[in-house]
Amino acid sequence: MSTCTEPLGTLEIQGDPYSVFVIKEGYAEADQRGNIRADGSITLIKGPHIIMVDTGSPWDQELILQQLASHGLQPVDVTHVICTHGHSDHVGNLNLFSDATFLVSYDICKRDHYLAHDFKAGVSYVIDSWLEVIPTPGHTGSDISVLVRGTAQGTVVVAGDLFEREEDEGTWRELSENPGLQEANRQKVLMMADVVIPGHGPPFRVIRASSGLTLH
Repeated sequence: MSTCTEPLGTLEIQGDPYSVFVIKEGYAEADQRGNIRADGSITLIKGPHIIMVDTGSPWDQELILQQLASHGLQPVDVTHVICTHGHSDHVGNLNLFSDATFLVSYDICKRDHYLAHDFKAGVSYVIDSWLEVIPTPGHTGSDISVLVRGTAQGTVVVAGDLFEREEDEGTWRELSENPGLQEANRQKVLMMADVVIPGHGPPFRVIRASSGLTLH
């Protein structure tokens, strides 16, 4: 089966029981000296659980509070904070959510209580029948992604820097700790996702076709 992608064209994906909102679209821009200006995407998942996926940099605090308020929420309402990996533009506001359960890369904790879970063996962490956290290492050795079923757009995967952005073939490998492993996990996600939310760009749709069919 082959795949292609196209821009989703929206930052809001309605669903039942979960809806997904990109409250900050990530970006990454290089200058002529090779320096990079970047910040990660921040995603809110609303449903039976209230979930933040990645928390941006420390300078995103006010934006997060404003966006939560626009959804009628406060930090205390957030049940889970999931950080796809430990880079500073993805974990910068954990302190806002002291009542939540944290999944930061392969660590799962609530306050000082750490839950044993074998992400290294490829075991997903299931929050409920609609939502699970899957190991997708490569960019770092312990990346995770969040899979949300049942939206109006199908299955959504919030993938962190597994994908920098749509059509990132020219850039992601140089940022990867393990390009071979990351490529395998990229392909795995493309086979299960209808929409991918990448770490540094807008959401994109995944279009699959059986071998022998033409993708447009």
